Amino acid sequence: MESIGVLMSLPVDTYLEQQLSTRFTLHKLWTSPDKTQFLNTHKHSIRAIVGTAASGADVALIDSLPNLEIVSSFSVGLDKVDLVKCKEKGIRVTNTRDVLTDDVADLAIGLCLAVLRRLCLSDKYVREGNWKKGDFRLTTKFTGKSVGIIGLGRIGSAIAKRAEAFSCPISYFTRTQKADVDYKYYPSVVELASNCQILIVACPLTAETRHIVNREVIDALGPKGVLINIGRGPHVDEPELVSALLEGRLGGAGLDVFENEPHVPEELFGLENVVLLPHVGSATIETRQAMADLVIGNLEAHFLKKPLLTPVV
Repeated sequence: MESIGVLMSLPVDTYLEQQLSTRFTLHKLWTSPDKTQFLNTHKHSIRAIVGTAASGADVALIDSLPNLEIVSSFSVGLDKVDLVKCKEKGIRVTNTRDVLTDDVADLAIGLCLAVLRRLCLSDKYVREGNWKKGDFRLTTKFTGKSVGIIGLGRIGSAIAKRAEAFSCPISYFTRTQKADVDYKYYPSVVELASNCQILIVACPLTAETRHIVNREVIDALGPKGVLINIGRGPHVDEPELVSALLEGRLGGAGLDVFENEPHVPEELFGLENVVLLPHVGSATIETRQAMADLVIGNLEAHFLKKPLLTPVV
């Protein structure tokens, strides 16, 4: 398989790049100053794309690669892959579902604790020597808080399970009510936000879920409510979120994702009720290696004409 060309648009993981290079001919698009010329030069040899959360395969890229057979994404979310176009052209698509569920769910709970208990501020308080001047101020407990989850798939369900361990009542919104769970279901996000203290975004990003958290939802969550986003940045209307936090219409936020990564609204930097992370939901050594192995496994399965491990298209 060494002669098979595999394209990566952005650097994402050293281990993945090493493994791809030993098995295939790896084309690193980001290393070329003239990307159009690079693609024209290699377009006939490229038969696979390795996508990421930031870069996948849009119509233009797909159409520029006449021999493309598969897009193996180093992520669960496929909002950067034009699935309709892939289906039309018979291009297979895979993702890394399941292997990152635990890490992302862990981080969601970590953000809940960090925002409510002001963990980042407490750490800073000690480091700056302020403890010697007096105790840190009281914060808010997480145990027992009502948690609403947008999206009850693998990650949403894992978050719910963890929150239950903190005695949190769970409610959720999905397109259709799930028959196999006992959590309270709300048929709209506004109703969900009105009936929980912590709202967690854990659904896939689609045209329908873009800005699913808008001004109406934020106002329903209210000045004592907390928003946690471990999904995708565009799930939230970011200017409305910033305004609500600055005006005190929202109690706090824990954000691992943003609308225009890596750019983050600077208005958030000075807010003590906000925790900001650089999209690290799956960023552990163990999980990133498992994700890379799954990407490789899907590519090898495809080119050996074996069943794909995690097919989407």
